[in-house]
Amino acid sequence: MTDLGDFSDFQSDAGEATPERSSDGGDGRESGDDRDDFERVEVPDVGSDRGIGTLSASEGLVISEDERDTCLRAYVTVENRRQVRIGTYLLAQYPDGERLFARITALEYAQEFHADDATEIHARRAMRSRGIDEQDYKFMATLDPVAVLYRQDDELRRRMTDRVPRPETVVRPATDPEEIKTGLKMPGEGVFLGHLAVGGEKVRTAAEPPTIDYRLKDDYDAGDPLVFRHTLVAGGTGSGKTHGAKNVLRQYLAEDRAYPIEAGGRTVRPAVVQFDPQDEYAQMHDDNPDLDAETARRYEREGIAHGGHDDTVAFVPKVGDASYAASHHRAEQVEFTVPFSMVRDNTWLVAGGGLNDNQYGALSHLLNRFFRNYGDGATYRQFVGFLDDPALREELHESGRVHEATFDAVKRRIYGFGDVFDQDAPPITDLVHEFVRPGGLTVVPTYHITASRAKETVVLALSTLLIDQKLSNDPRYERIKETPLVLGMDEAHNFLTDAESVQAGKVITKFTEAAKQGRKERLGLFLITQDPQDIADAVFKQVNTTVVLNLGDEDAIKSVNIPSNLESKVPYMEKGQMVVYSPDNSEPVEIIGLSNCLTRHGRG
Repeated sequence: MTDLGDFSDFQSDAGEATPERSSDGGDGRESGDDRDDFERVEVPDVGSDRGIGTLSASEGLVISEDERDTCLRAYVTVENRRQVRIGTYLLAQYPDGERLFARITALEYAQEFHADDATEIHARRAMRSRGIDEQDYKFMATLDPVAVLYRQDDELRRRMTDRVPRPETVVRPATDPEEIKTGLKMPGEGVFLGHLAVGGEKVRTAAEPPTIDYRLKDDYDAGDPLVFRHTLVAGGTGSGKTHGAKNVLRQYLAEDRAYPIEAGGRTVRPAVVQFDPQDEYAQMHDDNPDLDAETARRYEREGIAHGGHDDTVAFVPKVGDASYAASHHRAEQVEFTVPFSMVRDNTWLVAGGGLNDNQYGALSHLLNRFFRNYGDGATYRQFVGFLDDPALREELHESGRVHEATFDAVKRRIYGFGDVFDQDAPPITDLVHEFVRPGGLTVVPTYHITASRAKETVVLALSTLLIDQKLSNDPRYERIKETPLVLGMDEAHNFLTDAESVQAGKVITKFTEAAKQGRKERLGLFLITQDPQDIADAVFKQVNTTVVLNLGDEDAIKSVNIPSNLESKVPYMEKGQMVVYSPDNSEPVEIIGLSNCLTRHGRG
């Protein structure tokens, strides 16, 4: 018995070989010149191909307002099949010169001829062969029409897809930076984030440089700068989140970056205040020692700010006996304390996480009475002594103003802040002019603070000071009011989470209002987190630009609200790969950040 795939001559019982039949039905015997010779006729290859394939109408060719009815498929020729990927950008030209800009959303092989290849014979034959003949199969690409490109007044523009291309229209890869940027609605100038990518590889063009830079709008010609419409950077541990955040913040500190302010019609460089729980951002003062001269020159040609930022100051909160060690950076250090006077306008700073509405009302009454008696310079220690007066407790209980049980609950909650307020250091309210500096980076490290309650109080006290002065119609500190400000917060989920406590509600209300007024007041939130699902929806909804790096948690991925085609890529992205979802800036895209940190990064 022969093995499958071996087509041996059949032997008759008499041992004679059965004659093979010829292709014309004869008996197969040769007769000299009467033998039929069949020569393979090749299709002449005249000229050269102009693209990767052509549009096919075999299953319909439809552009529809309802994307479910759209049917746009292209046949990809054999020699081009290896270079196409899902996400590749293509162009198809209309007869009048307009072009359809599209993206590949699916790739499939289809049989050229009807045959059942799911058989043992086909499988064993394929397993023994060195390859397949791709000409036996159709390779089809499904396209998502993104925009129609056209020229008007010698400018390339885009509009929604409102016409269908002809069958057999040649499709070619988009390789011109102008076509790609216009097709994806990407601005030509702005804050550099990274380079456009597809499937983890940078998009290459015929231009110099061959990569396509992705930037955020940063002027008022086409609306408000996106920095003041807020940014969220989300990524898991090891995704390159801090590396990428430093590179973006470095662009906001570029010498030529400034924004107009209402007062006097001046332009002022932005100040950046970055809350730093892992003590990594003060390193932005120093150059990256691994950044060679050739790479630095390339960044200069591409308009990317790089190098350590000299005007970087670490404002170190004095909390109890905690000491701050800074051998990993050379930035100036300024020690400060949070004065208890800041609580007068923000009662919730000492509310803790457990006060209910009734207890919070009692605390507000006690604080108002305390500051009336002791003045604005009153201290936390004086407030504790104020509450230790049994006569006060009895008076408030008998008057019905504060029940004795409520008084006791408030008193328990406000204990534990002795290491936070009024320490042996200048109060931050006396250092505002140094804390907020046009063109300066202020870093507030909190890694040396072990108590989470103390750390939270410091961050919320300082951020509240900045927000209140930005939103005030009668500010106490004109420096804050008149300086464009980027408020950066790493591990933002620890401070802006949804919770049922009164304190959490007050925090979310304040940051939500800040986000809503940011465009008007030149205040931008720059939030960094590995748990975006924990950030309150009220704040999240105000964020216009979402930058997503690798995330492994399904709830985290769902919470960032990026399109499903990009959402599926997030768990598999390598370090530095990002998805950018910024509806007012571009179509949702994949980019790759710089492999180099533009400043010093890491403790090594």
